[in-house]
Amino acid sequence: MCATCGCGDDDGVVITVPHDHSHEHDHVHEHGDDHSHDHVHDHSHSHDHVHDHSHGHDHDHDHDHGHTETITLEQKVLAKNDLLAERNRGWLAGRGIVALNMMSSPGSGKTTLLARTIREMSSSRPIAVIEGDQETTLDADRIKSAGASVVQVNTGAGCHLDAEMMQNALTALDPPTGSLLFIENVGNLVCPALFDLGERARVVVVSVTEGTDKPLKYPHMFGAADLVIVNKVDLLPYVDFDVAMCEKYARSINPGLELMTLSATTGEGIDRWYEWVEDRTT
Repeated sequence: MCATCGCGDDDGVVITVPHDHSHEHDHVHEHGDDHSHDHVHDHSHSHDHVHDHSHGHDHDHDHDHGHTETITLEQKVLAKNDLLAERNRGWLAGRGIVALNMMSSPGSGKTTLLARTIREMSSSRPIAVIEGDQETTLDADRIKSAGASVVQVNTGAGCHLDAEMMQNALTALDPPTGSLLFIENVGNLVCPALFDLGERARVVVVSVTEGTDKPLKYPHMFGAADLVIVNKVDLLPYVDFDVAMCEKYARSINPGLELMTLSATTGEGIDRWYEWVEDRTT
């Protein structure tokens, strides 16, 4: 079990999505080329089950000891992840690849936005995608149909991608030099904020079908964001969502972030998103 968030300790199975859509699970166990980065395969997470046995008995145990062990283990997990993330960042920079980490809760419209972006931007540069989900290749199939090369990472019980999963996916995907790489993280507004993958920027997508107060409820996610996209604005007449208040909440947590509104379905406001992406790649 991951000491940082309590999710499962699956290594993250990398599944390539071939052109014929036959879902053969190509488990990537070998990491050739110079991207192997000396993999730190320590996914046992130490399994230090810190049981807080508060039985109410007057034992002379130091009950701060378990708390200290948990914090230390969390620091080790994040420190190892940050080291691998820096290696990923260097690998990407050396090839002129711009990686954008797309994060949101489930159902925000990330995949719809990415599919439209691929169809309308891929003529200017190659686009590749790393898809993160607990199970299935459904979103990866949609991305492949839109015209991008894609690798699926199924995390099992895990609720986020981490730098080692990213490293393995990059080895399998091998995006071309100068490409644009989107990372569609697992749908979750908590844990993905903690794990640097080596990306250039972080994009948080929320939709008007969610609550206006999302930034206040998930401050770490919005605090880590470079851009917040409020999606599905075509539904504003039918839902109770205050865009101005959502922006106010988000900027109270992260004054420097950018925020834009759009509809990935109708295309309303989509050009501003494309301009933002282009600015990151020049």
